[in-house]
Amino acid sequence: MPEELKRINKFLSEAGYCSRREADKLIDAGRVTINGVVPEMGTKIGPNDEVHVDGTLIKNTKNNFVYLAFNKPVGIVCTTDTRVEKDNIIDFINYPKRIFPIGRLDKPSEGLILLTDDGDIVNKILRASNNHEKEYIVTVDKPISQTFITRMSGGIYLEDLKQTTKKCKVEKLNKFTFKIVLTQGLNRQIRRMCDYLNYEVITLKRVRIMNIVLDVPIGQYRELSPHEFKQLSDLLEHSQKVHQSNSKKS
Repeated sequence: MPEELKRINKFLSEAGYCSRREADKLIDAGRVTINGVVPEMGTKIGPNDEVHVDGTLIKNTKNNFVYLAFNKPVGIVCTTDTRVEKDNIIDFINYPKRIFPIGRLDKPSEGLILLTDDGDIVNKILRASNNHEKEYIVTVDKPISQTFITRMSGGIYLEDLKQTTKKCKVEKLNKFTFKIVLTQGLNRQIRRMCDYLNYEVITLKRVRIMNIVLDVPIGQYRELSPHEFKQLSDLLEHSQKVHQSNSKKS
């Protein structure tokens, strides 16, 4: 029986080079070759095939994966493309292994972002992105009214996306600051929701992703503890089961 083939994006993910989503971008850009040939999207490879990215041979020799919690400063961009962005997260951290961020946090925002070299967990978290909680502390430019809290928590219609944001938890902390817990990850979601209600975001900090809480100084990182990683894995497994169960009903 022939050995199992795997898609090129899955290979790059398991090798710890990048997430499957990033791998698809590299393939689409023609930066990946299999045995010297630029592949089509979805091409499968065997154990004896040689994969190069930008001319560098990629080997799947990963044993121990890295999982980091990083407190991103304002001005740092969550990209792995170090050729394009000067203030990118990879150069800023300068970790000795190749790692990549899970999701993103926009340039004017700060706070918690996870980084890893485990492509599989990236895919699990991104697939579950509409189920897991992310908590933010936000300061705006004028006093927060009860109407603002009610409207934000009930969902805001975003015209360009033709959809209403999911209901969420919003709590006023002081005159200009509120806490918000989202279970979806639309691009610049909080800023766009506030803008719709004629509020401008002054500062935005993410303080929690699922069970991982921000507890390091700005610009620093730490490894996830075994207990945190176990909790994270359990939450991801649960959210996948829920997602699969819902999809079968539709």
